[in-house]
Amino acid sequence: METSTQRGRRIGAGVSVAVLFATGLTASGAATVEPSTRLASPAPTAGSSARALSLRVTVAERGLDIPWDVAVLPNGDWLVTERDRQRILLRTVTGRLRVLAAQPAGFWSSGETGLMSIAADPSFVRNSRFYVCTGYETNGRHGIRVIAWKLNARHTDARRVETLLRGIQITSGRHGGCRLRFGRSGALYVGTGDSAVTSNAQNRQSLNGKVLRLNRFTGRAWPTNPFTNADNRKKRFVFTYGHRNVQGLALRPGGVMWSVEHGTYRDDEVNKLVPGGNYGWRPGPGYDESRPMTDYRIPGRQRGAKWRSGYPTIATSGATWVRGRQWGAYRGALAVCALGGERLLFLKFGPRGALKWARAPDRLRGDYGRLRSVKQVHGGPLLVTTSNGGGGDKILRVSPVR
Repeated sequence: METSTQRGRRIGAGVSVAVLFATGLTASGAATVEPSTRLASPAPTAGSSARALSLRVTVAERGLDIPWDVAVLPNGDWLVTERDRQRILLRTVTGRLRVLAAQPAGFWSSGETGLMSIAADPSFVRNSRFYVCTGYETNGRHGIRVIAWKLNARHTDARRVETLLRGIQITSGRHGGCRLRFGRSGALYVGTGDSAVTSNAQNRQSLNGKVLRLNRFTGRAWPTNPFTNADNRKKRFVFTYGHRNVQGLALRPGGVMWSVEHGTYRDDEVNKLVPGGNYGWRPGPGYDESRPMTDYRIPGRQRGAKWRSGYPTIATSGATWVRGRQWGAYRGALAVCALGGERLLFLKFGPRGALKWARAPDRLRGDYGRLRSVKQVHGGPLLVTTSNGGGGDKILRVSPVR
């Protein structure tokens, strides 16, 4: 006989994204023992939600090719990566675009993997350091590395400093991750994909299908990681595991890191990360993608998603928590890009992570194609990158119309 918890999970997993946004319903899954639920979106109220639905979108930069990520520097300049061209770009506050590095030695691209995420050091004003996550080739063998760089004083050139982390597996280029973000303590978080290898996500001695945490200067595992005393070196880096393909990381004000993950043909996920948590991806035997994104049949406790897309997948990607009073009801929401769904989602969660509502404004639904990454400019506009390829990609500047 089906229990209420099982029934809740089945209902939540089957809710279509098309239905969610047509009806104002949202799907969420909370902790392991809690059922998935559907919540009605609250009606817009004058002066908050109603106004926040209107967005102004302008093209800030064009002529790019799969700009994977953006880092906003303290002076207002942006660092930008292009995945397949393997370029690190700098856009100045005056609108000038400079190439800091192009196809650096060893950098490698294939399929979904290439020059991916970029993040500026929390102490960038003092040390001018930034970090990239990239596909890498050495002696004919491929992997993914996290590499530290340093920008010169005039912001006209950058040099490679050191490799902080290697050993993240990649095969064909599928499910390469790889998002970089910083925690409140200055730890560097790295979201990885499972490289489409059956055993990786559940194997805590693999760096794949994980969120990792490390020291940004030494490259060592962060000392308070949940498995910091493990005999296996790779296991010491693991913060959470059981992920399929982590595409987004976002530090919520208050200090808790959240992740965004690609689903299979269903159930993209937004997860609240708990140290040592298992998020339930286990595609075996064989790489069987009909398995649920959170497989509660795995021994031990599985952490359920706080939001999931249902069917079909919309391929959620980069995310950021929205700050600033001008955003009205969207202030404090998680903005999430969707590649396949070609939209920008806003997800509002309560203090403990319960989903309140989900909205996808019409202004960013299909007008610009695939959307990959979103970053906020010092509490102001959002920068959203498109991911359509062919040299026609853009960085969009998105602001609320109040």
